[in-house]
Amino acid sequence: MPTFLETERLVLRPFTAADADHLLELDNDPDVMRFINGGRPTSRETIRTQTLPRLLHDYPCFGTRGYWATEEKATGTFLGWFEYRPLRENSPAVVELGYRLNRAAWGRGYATEGSLALIHHGFTELGVERVTANTMAVNARSRRVMEKSGLSFVRSFTGDWPEKIAGSEHGEVEYELTRAQWEQPRPRRTVAG
Repeated sequence: MPTFLETERLVLRPFTAADADHLLELDNDPDVMRFINGGRPTSRETIRTQTLPRLLHDYPCFGTRGYWATEEKATGTFLGWFEYRPLRENSPAVVELGYRLNRAAWGRGYATEGSLALIHHGFTELGVERVTANTMAVNARSRRVMEKSGLSFVRSFTGDWPEKIAGSEHGEVEYELTRAQWEQPRPRRTVAG
């Protein structure tokens, strides 16, 4: 199976229909889905008819996908996925960054590692000008990944969601990183002696 991107510990590859069981397990973990749908289960039919078609979609401006199955490089274990998809079908200028990893992958820096690699690849190879990311305001872990990946808080907003989930009353947040910001020299950290 072709690899889209590798990091020190991760392999990002295109999804295939054979990933349905991995997705079913991921999307049926209430903790993983807490900030997505309140932790409700997802049916195999939904994975087959809605989730997989979205993950298998190719974007003409990239000539490739916008969602990537993610495996641990050392073991080949399925960890979840990353999203790095153009907001407009035919323009790579603005992409949305996202991630959904299983609980075993939490707290290990995988979300930041994959996000940083995608951001770098987008700005250097894909013609991306701006990266955006959204999450619920109360999703502190996801917000921290966005910040560690170089994105900055832009705004809070409320959506008109069909079903309320715990914490949705606090709204959503948007973060972004532009190519110009990414290209700015970063101050070097020094260790005080």
